[in-house]
Amino acid sequence: MKVMDKTMNALAASLNFRQMRQDIISSNIANAETPGYKAKRLDFEAALARALDVDGNMQMDTADEKHFDVGSGGFDNLEPDVYDDPNGVVSEDGNTVDRDAEMAKLNENVIMHEAAVQLLNKKLALRKYIISSER
Repeated sequence: MKVMDKTMNALAASLNFRQMRQDIISSNIANAETPGYKAKRLDFEAALARALDVDGNMQMDTADEKHFDVGSGGFDNLEPDVYDDPNGVVSEDGNTVDRDAEMAKLNENVIMHEAAVQLLNKKLALRKYIISSER
């Protein structure tokens, strides 16, 4: 039995990216009073969807050995997109951080992180049950 399946890999990647998002949001909040600071965003959902590609619709056809596999993603090369938030309202000092919106994003991220942890714990408990019942 493989310990790490696609679901476990996705949950582990999600936890890593949630931690990265938490760091970026925290940095935005910490720099809310810094003149000229541009709020940052991290998007990993599209990269995670490409890695999962359950139905195979996002995968390029690489049937010939001369084809390069450039679109199938996988968990080894997941890269989140970090960029300046284009929706930020610029204040007089050039700062684009909305502290209230950042706090809401922080809380949402904490909830999603906890949900991923609970799913991972359930998956591990199920594996433990299966292993102990096979004895």
